[in-house]
Amino acid sequence: MIYPKKINANKSEGIIITLLILSVLTAILLTIINKLTTPNIAWAAIANSGIIYIWVVVWYSVKKNINIAGHVLIQSIAIALLTIFIDYKIGYIGWSLRMAIPIIIIVANSTMLILTIISYKKYLKYAVYQLIILIFSILPQVAISEQIMKNSVLGAVSIGISAINLLITMLLSFKDIKEIVIRKFHM
Repeated sequence: MIYPKKINANKSEGIIITLLILSVLTAILLTIINKLTTPNIAWAAIANSGIIYIWVVVWYSVKKNINIAGHVLIQSIAIALLTIFIDYKIGYIGWSLRMAIPIIIIVANSTMLILTIISYKKYLKYAVYQLIILIFSILPQVAISEQIMKNSVLGAVSIGISAINLLITMLLSFKDIKEIVIRKFHM
């Protein structure tokens, strides 16, 4: 009997710790940028609370053993809408589309990458959610290209990370996709 490969627990923990450290470094960098550019507006605190929110959701989802990818997607959309609302309420400066949403997308993609790595044989299931996140990451860039707001480097980075993440998942699930195509089209 052949058993599926199980990912090394130490490797999974190492990935999570690495991404957690990257999240903390991102939060520190955002705080520094906030203090240097616009110290009178605390946008970094709100963006950092979004990062914390996503990590809490991930830990909760892992403990509850539910559809983690769907939960991460829904929560990412919810926090993105919350940041847009907060931005609107403080006079719509545009930080929600330029900074907060791209950071939320990057964190969501990091979470999906972790899920893809630690969830054996669920690559194809996560590919759908990653495609939705990729589409979601393009929306702020559409607003930028329509000259609603200024250029966003983080938006471009989030699209790139979304595309790379989807590509990794598609490469990991190539064998499964091939099997499904052969089974569906009787090849």
